Amino acid sequence: MEVGAVYEHRPGRTVTEADNTLFTTQTMNTQALHLDAAYSSTTTFGERLVNSMFTLSTLVGLSVGQLTQGTIVANLGFSEVSFPKPLFHGDTLYAETLISDKRESKSRPGEGVVTFTHTGRNQHGDIVALATRKTLVQMRPAEEGAS
Repeated sequence: MEVGAVYEHRPGRTVTEADNTLFTTQTMNTQALHLDAAYSSTTTFGERLVNSMFTLSTLVGLSVGQLTQGTIVANLGFSEVSFPKPLFHGDTLYAETLISDKRESKSRPGEGVVTFTHTGRNQHGDIVALATRKTLVQMRPAEEGAS
């Protein structure tokens, strides 16, 4: 992983009403903005919003195949999470990730800390989610004979 590299994660994920309802009820989030179509029709948005935690989870999930499958040791934390625009039923979420920092672990030989800046966009290119995530990953073994 090189600092400054940007990965586009494809394909995207089209979010359905069933996705939103299942995730929202499984996580005990009773917010009417996610579940009550009649109520949501009276809000500024005019319809139900996709649960932002589903958006965040899917944003990160879209990156796994390219970035952390088989190498991650642990998620260390998230910071600077924001949702500039909502995601709605039927929208497609696309993800991209910037490698914003990396360093060797000070306490865990053979492992490093990588900082990802994840950006989620809808099918129109509007940013719907941003998140900075630190992860602990396995480092590539040093090549024999390298000095």
